[in-house]
Amino acid sequence: MVKHNNVVPNGHFKKHWQNYVKTWFNQPARKTRRRIARQKKAVKIFPRPTAGPLRPVVQCQTLKYNMKSRAGRGFTLEELKAAGIPKKLAPTIGIAVDHRRKNRSLEGLQANVQRLKTYKAKLVIFPRRARKIKAGDSAPEELATATQVQGQYMPIVREKPTVELVKVTDEMKSFKAYAKLRVERMNERQVGVRLKKAAEAEKEEKK
Repeated sequence: MVKHNNVVPNGHFKKHWQNYVKTWFNQPARKTRRRIARQKKAVKIFPRPTAGPLRPVVQCQTLKYNMKSRAGRGFTLEELKAAGIPKKLAPTIGIAVDHRRKNRSLEGLQANVQRLKTYKAKLVIFPRRARKIKAGDSAPEELATATQVQGQYMPIVREKPTVELVKVTDEMKSFKAYAKLRVERMNERQVGVRLKKAAEAEKEEKK
């Protein structure tokens, strides 16, 4: 006989758990399918780069990430103008344009203008018709040696911060950082009082 006031064993093991098990046996086939799709896309967009249009370097948002750089949506109209590229021509030669973005800093503007100029110098433009070469198209010699760029073009490289090594001196060892902070904090707190006292002392002297 079962002792104590226990639950009557009445298990409902009829949930058909096999129906809810997620498998991933299609992973190798999907990998092959993606590779074939990339190859087909590269052939379709030839001779353009496989990674798509050129993107600008922008700073990430929010206080947590704003020290990092990433690829933006497109170049501003100001950046295109500084690089000497018409805004309507830019999308036709593989440059992404974002008319809504604004340049907040001179450094960012200069970096993206330089990026555009470097791209423009390396650019090879194929004519729409092989026999009809227009102004702005590349020379036949350049076209003969041109190849499709595979993967990321002009990738954004993050600079690694450098640490400067300094020899520890006796002056550094004897420096009392905590005491210095306390003194400076007190000086900041007493600014108003000291100015008031100095003004009163000056008044007394004039009398």
